[in-house]
Amino acid sequence: MKTITESEALNKAAAYCTPCERCTHEVVAKLKAWGVTEEAQQRIIERLKSENFINEERYSKAFVNDKLRFNQWGRIKIQAALREKQIDRENINNAIAAIDDDTYIAIMKKVIALKHKELKYKSDRETTQKVLRFAASRGFEPHLIIKSLNSECDEMDF
Repeated sequence: MKTITESEALNKAAAYCTPCERCTHEVVAKLKAWGVTEEAQQRIIERLKSENFINEERYSKAFVNDKLRFNQWGRIKIQAALREKQIDRENINNAIAAIDDDTYIAIMKKVIALKHKELKYKSDRETTQKVLRFAASRGFEPHLIIKSLNSECDEMDF
């Protein structure tokens, strides 16, 4: 394996951070894969942070926005993914708090409605349980799912 100098690693890492937001955890993983020593990794990370290539607050907000809008994940799953990327609790909480409640509920209702439409079970109870488990697996809060399912049932004609 070809050894990479610290300067080359810094340039590659900066180029890696340029097209989209990256967190420290992702950049460190790349640096390790390139065979950069731990001491050099720390220096490179500090330099990238000082030059604003890495900004975990900005990363957290972008991550939350993308996962909610494109992947249609709920708050619980988003928080877990951010913790897995070793984002600090304050940045996670701030990014989650920035979610617009009306948008969040609309996305959750859309996810529930699509799943409900695709299921064809004999009983309403079985369908409701499947939808509840599915929405919970997407990271939506159980009390919000139940509230949405109850309001959906109230709107249906039997």
